[in-house]
Parts: sequence; structure tokens; C-alpha cells
Amino acid sequence: MSILPGRRLGPYEILSAIGAGGMGEVYKARDTRLDRTVAIKVLPTHLAGRTELRERFEREAKTIASLNHPHICTLYDTGHQNEIDFLVMEYIEGETLAQRLQKGALPIQQVLQYAIEIADALDKAHRKGITHRDLKPGNIMLTKSGTKLLDFGLAKLTRETAPAIPDSQLPTMKSAITGEGTILGTLQYMAPEQVEGKTDKIDARTDVFAFGAVAYEMATGRKAFEGTSQASLIAKILETDPPPISSLQPMTPPALDRVVKRCLAKDPDKRWQTASDLCEELRWIAEGGSLTAVPAAATAGRPRMLPRWAVVAGLASLIVAAIAGFAVLILKPTPLKPVTRTVITLPPGDSLVGPDQPALALSNDGKQLAYAAIRGVTSQIYLRSMDSQEARPIPGTEGAVAPFFSPDGQWLGFFQGGSLKKVSVSGGAAVTLRGIGDPRGGSWGSQGTIIFAPGSASTLYQISDEGADARPLTQFQNGDGTHRWPEVLPGGKAVAFVAGTNMSNARIVVRAFQSGAQRDFGQGGTYPRYMPSGHLIYAQGTTLMAVPFDPERLETKGPAVPMVEGVAVSSSGAAQYSISSTGSLLYVSGGATLVQRKLVWVNRNGKEEILAAPAQAYGYPRLSPDGRRVAVETENQIWIYDLSRDTLTRFTFEGSPNQSPVWTPDGKHIAFYSSKAGPSNIWWQLADGSGGLEQLGTGLYPQIPRSWSPDGQLLAFHENNPITKKDIWVLRLSDHKAEPFLRTPFSEGGPVFSPDGHWLAYISDESGRQEIFIQPYPGPGGKWQISTEGGNEPAWSRNGRELFFRSGSKMMAVEVTAQPTFSAGKPKVLFEGQYLAVTPGLTGTAFDVSSDGQRFLMVKETERAAPNAQINVVLNWSEELKRRVPAGNK
Repeated sequence: MSILPGRRLGPYEILSAIGAGGMGEVYKARDTRLDRTVAIKVLPTHLAGRTELRERFEREAKTIASLNHPHICTLYDTGHQNEIDFLVMEYIEGETLAQRLQKGALPIQQVLQYAIEIADALDKAHRKGITHRDLKPGNIMLTKSGTKLLDFGLAKLTRETAPAIPDSQLPTMKSAITGEGTILGTLQYMAPEQVEGKTDKIDARTDVFAFGAVAYEMATGRKAFEGTSQASLIAKILETDPPPISSLQPMTPPALDRVVKRCLAKDPDKRWQTASDLCEELRWIAEGGSLTAVPAAATAGRPRMLPRWAVVAGLASLIVAAIAGFAVLILKPTPLKPVTRTVITLPPGDSLVGPDQPALALSNDGKQLAYAAIRGVTSQIYLRSMDSQEARPIPGTEGAVAPFFSPDGQWLGFFQGGSLKKVSVSGGAAVTLRGIGDPRGGSWGSQGTIIFAPGSASTLYQISDEGADARPLTQFQNGDGTHRWPEVLPGGKAVAFVAGTNMSNARIVVRAFQSGAQRDFGQGGTYPRYMPSGHLIYAQGTTLMAVPFDPERLETKGPAVPMVEGVAVSSSGAAQYSISSTGSLLYVSGGATLVQRKLVWVNRNGKEEILAAPAQAYGYPRLSPDGRRVAVETENQIWIYDLSRDTLTRFTFEGSPNQSPVWTPDGKHIAFYSSKAGPSNIWWQLADGSGGLEQLGTGLYPQIPRSWSPDGQLLAFHENNPITKKDIWVLRLSDHKAEPFLRTPFSEGGPVFSPDGHWLAYISDESGRQEIFIQPYPGPGGKWQISTEGGNEPAWSRNGRELFFRSGSKMMAVEVTAQPTFSAGKPKVLFEGQYLAVTPGLTGTAFDVSSDGQRFLMVKETERAAPNAQINVVLNWSEELKRRVPAGNK
């Protein structure tokens, strides 16, 4: 049954459906008598005929009616109309705790606040003789004023302890509802006695167990009990204890860890015996009860007289304390700053960008936060003062990623649309410093320079913060393949960065600017940052590590120690954290994100056909000329998928990364770019896998192959030059010589030959945004702009009569005529979908076209990291560093 908006139940006008609530359906309605918004819970007609469910519905009404508490949903009315039973309840705006927990753990302050409110509400219910029996995050609403406990449909009433409800109002408790052996409730929050169906053992302590499971999940972001099946989950509840909260959240107050552990005791006699005691203990913790030592349990009864020896010992203690206090006054040591934790939650609907690029930056003085977030379909950088609740968007940063502050906090650097840019935090237009490729981080030094990684397979470059004097800073060693995520160290004399393409065994490297000397600090680390407490921080897996570090000698002074677990880190090595010189830490919770994708055919109408190839981190698929095989990159190597045999075979083995495959017209070779010999230059290899790699192009800057001429003698590619941005070149196979085709102050890339070899389609940002253009090859002649509302990823049809390209998530097609004169039609949309696309600012094609032009080989994500809208804040984190990882200096 579904009640349509506009229908009335008595004086209540239905406005809209809200969802399910227990066994009923819940609607938003208007009370026409009192002109207020209410929630209507309806027992559907097909359930009303079942006696046990109708009795349960009645029991819920009478249970709620007997409870009056600020953290329990209020019942206004009940009714029956046209065989429909309904409850009229308080309308609550907010989200359920279950919805909130999808974003991760709550800060400790919120955990304590909500836990106290829930425990107090349970105490009220228990004093009325009511056991909830279905306490879980989905039955707890979060509002501006706190929590609201919902859904007492499974509540168990006890006559002996329920004087507030007259016997005449107690519903008959038939065995059909609570029969012996029946499991009622939500399994992951059930106490052992519930799981075993021992209904005679269920009482207030059963709710205490469920409360412990809820509190555990609030504090850790993980369920206390998990299993791969119902049987394994039941076994966990009956036999095992969850890991201590402090093992997942190291700074959890020990007292809270103890409280929750006692709630989750298997034996009801070993749990907190009343919600009242539990609530008082939580209040004690929230009011500042020792966060470093577990308090003694409160005892009831009269205070006892102290024995004489205890009085004497107490006086002695006072004397010692007085002497110690006098010494403190004389020595006046610097007091320890308290380490405090909180959470910044983005506005509803916003989520941080990621995972491949950093999303947040904290200014050096710890006073300003910049973060890149998605609102709707647009990403932008937002600026927020750390002592404010408001964040303002920075104009001109749409689509930007990887923000970083200048040392004085007056400027913000970032990457946007193929360029390195800066903008003043006080306002003004963004300034373009240099064109780049696929960026991998930047850091602003104190000497007026910016160190940045312009591409995913490049060395580091140095540029003045005015945009001049761009030059290479590092050189590849030991087959590095990439240098990324730089951090300029104090004094601007050295830089720390990551070397290596596989982030599971990448190396943290420190390089001195003047001498050029480099030191490696072992494998398995990424995203290094320096803390003035004398520590080098980096990510290893999803854990932040800290190692004592001397920035003058550029050497470590002790072993690395794990500090924070569960930090979001991507396969690119981007770790979502930032620190300040004042000792603060910001980070985003999460795990290592490895995107999984499938190859999929999509016809011109958008209909999909998923290929049998196993899910991988695919990118840039290329069909062989005969259409039987697909060359595709994944995990920095090229693989070949045989469409007829459904086999996936690795193609490249030498060097890393090996990416961007391009078949020769005869299908005998595949060209690609590789870092086998240093900079990412063009190589090729026989398509049957025989023979080794042969280098085709050389140069100081990364070269990305894109298209062969139809005779297989020319290879069009673009070069990522930090001085002139992206330039289009053409390589002659006969002598391996390359000549520039387009080298302008703008970025041009992604060149593709027309099937007759007389035209080149490409991407250029000369209009201020990326658009598709066509020019005759080798020229001379004019040029034609093909796209009109932004364009990327050009590809020709095999007959040369259409040009395809992407505009956002849309696949576009343009009819093209080359004879007797060139002309192009109006772009039209073929289909739209969330398929892998080339990041704005990059040039390439993340799809291919079948020989008949009727199907498109696309890449579709099958697993995506959940959007994150929460930033964890740890103030004075350096105090914890000093205590746990002594640096031995300062």
C-alpha cells in the first residue's frame, strides 16, 4: 500500500513519503488543526490482518505514549480510518546515525554527547519497564538538538516494573510475538541471549549490549561484529570480542574503551546492570574524568571512614605534593598543550575530491584550511578559517585540485586544467604560472620558488613563484619512472619527494638543492611532510608514520613509528593529510583506494555490453586494426585482451610505467611511452610479444604517442614541456627524427591523423578552455574549431566522415567533409554516461571506436571510494609526536 500525497487520514494531510520505519511506512504530513508538520506511521493493509503484527503496532503506540523524554520521539496521536491503522508522531529533521556513519567515525566529543543522550533515553524506558530490543544506528535520528530514539515496535514490556502503564493498556504478549527461540531485532547489534532466542533472559542489559555495539561503531566507524554470513556473524557475537577501540583510534580515552568493553560482555551479569550507571560513567568521562587513566568504578552506599594509617599517608602525600608544587613554581616548565580532536563536516551534498589528487591543505600557521570539494557536478577550492564555521569558494578555481599554501599563507597554489596556478587568499584573479600535464603535487619554498611534478611520469621541476625560470630539478635514478609529491624542507635547502611508480614499494628521497646529493629512506612510503617538532611524516599503506629527522644533516635519527591509522591514500600515492608548523594535523579517514573498472561496448544510443575481461584499473583502450584485440594499460603496464578468446595477457615487462598504447596500421607493432631509459619517451615492440623494446623518440621531456599516419611512417605525439606547455610533434619512422607541428604559447595535444592522413585533429586551450580543432597536415592551411562547448579526446571514424569527441560526460559526433573544401557540421550528442574520461588539462583518448563507427569501447568503474565529506582535526598533534617519537633535538 502506498498513500498518495494529498490524501487525508483524519485531520492529517499526507505531504510525501519518507520511507520505511520498522514494519510500517512513514509519511510526512500536516496537522490541519494545529498547523504543524508531523510524521505518520501507517500499518499497511496487507499486514494489518496479521494479529501478531497489529498487536506489535499497538504495543509501539502505547510504549511511546508512556515515555516522555527529550531524546525519545514523541507520540501525538493514533488513528484508524478505512482499515488503516496509523500513529502520529513528532516530525524529526536530520539524518539517522546509520547515514552519518557512512562517512566514518565520529569525533570523541560527539560520541560522548550522543552516547549520554541515548543512555539517558534508555534509562527512562527501562524505568518504565520497557526494553527496546532493536537499538541500532538506523533507529537513532541526529538532529540539531541531539539524538532521538525511534521505533519501539519490538519493545518488550515487563509487568512487574511497568507501573506507569495500567494493566488494561498492556497488549497481550502472545507467544507468536516473542516465542521461545524466536530472534527479534537486527543481528549485528543483538546480545548473545537474543541471538540464542532466550527471551526469558532479555532485559535492560540486552539494550546495554546493543548500546555498546552502537557506541563502538560511533567511535571507530566499524561495526563491532562482522561476518561473511549470518552463521559467521552469530559466531562472532557469541564467541569473540571486537578489537579495543584504542587499537583503531589510538587517542580514545581509556575510560571510554573500558565502558564499551563492559557493555559488550557476553554474560549479562558482567555488563553494566543499569543504563543509569552507564550514563553517569559517560558523563564523568565527558566532564574531563582522567583521559589517561581508567577511573575506579563508582560504588553505592555510605562513605567509609578512612583508617588511621590512610590519614597519615594522606598527610605525607600532601607534604610531598606541596614540595613538588614549590619546585614547579621555581622551575616554571612550559606546560604541555592539550591534544584535542574534532571534525570538520562539509555542507550537505558536498564531498572532497579524490582519490588520485590531494584535497586539502593547512596553512603554515595553522589558521587557514583550503580544500577541493565537489558541489553538484562542479569541483572548486574552498577557503575556511580554522576558527570559523564558514567556508567560501575561491573564484577561478573550478575544477582545481591539490591546493598548497605559500609560506606566509597569503597565496594558494593549485593545479587546474593543465596549468599550475596561484591565487591570493584575499581575492583577485587566478594567475597561470606554467602549463603542465597530469600533476603530482607542488610545494612552495621560502626562497620564492615552487617545486612541482608536472606529470605522472616526470621528474620534479622548479619555477619562481612569478612563473619564470622553469627548469628540471631532479633526474631519474635506478629506473625511478616518476618523482612526485614534493615537500620543500625548512630553509629551502632541500626537498623530500617520492620516487618510483609502484606506491607499495616507492622510496622517500631527500635531495639537497645546491649539491644535488640525494638520500633514500627506504621503501614503502609516500607523501612526505616535515613537522618542526623534528619529524618527517609519511604514509605507509594507510598509516601515517613518523620518523625523527634532522633537516640540517638530512638524516633520520631513529626508527619510524606508526601514528595514525586509516588515512585515505590512493594508488597514485596521494595521501589525504596536511600539517602545520604549529603542530596541527588534518586528515581524511579511509583506506587504500584501488579503482576497479570494466571494458564495455556502448552503441550510439548508449546501450551497454560489458566485456568478459576481469575488472582491473584499466585506462586508454586501443583496438587493433582488425578489431580482434585490445591493447589497454593497467597498473603502469600494457596488456592485450583477445576479444574472441576472452584472454588477458601482459604485453610489457621492461620498465615502468609503460602506457598509452598505439597500434601501427598493419597491427604488427604497438608504440607506447616508457620510462625505461629515464624520461618518458616513445618506444615500440612487436605486437606478438617477441623481441624487446626499441626506442623511437628521445628528449628531455615526456613524449606521449597518439596516432600513426595511415602508411605507418609518421607518428604524431605531444610533448609536455614546462616552458612551452604541450606541443605537437611528428616523428618520422625512417630516421627517428621528430619535427614540431604546433608549438605555441598555448597547450596543444592529443593529435590524431585522419584516415587519409591529410588532417590532424587535436586539442587546444587557445580559446581559454579546451576545444577540438582540425588543421591540414602537413599544411599550409587554416584551422577549424570543431567543438563549441568544450571538447576533449578526439577520435576519427574509419571512413573519415565523422569526428567523435567527449564534452564532459557526453559522447559527441560531428559530420566532416574534406572535399572539395573542408566543412564540419554541428556537434550532436550520441549518449551520455559516467565512463572513464581524460582529466581536463590532459590530452589523450580514454575510448576507441569500432571499424563501422557504431560502437565505442569505453571503460566503466565498478568500484568507487565512497564520497568523503569529513575532515579530522588534531590540534597540538606535535605534543603527541614528541611523547611517542622523541626527536632528540629542540
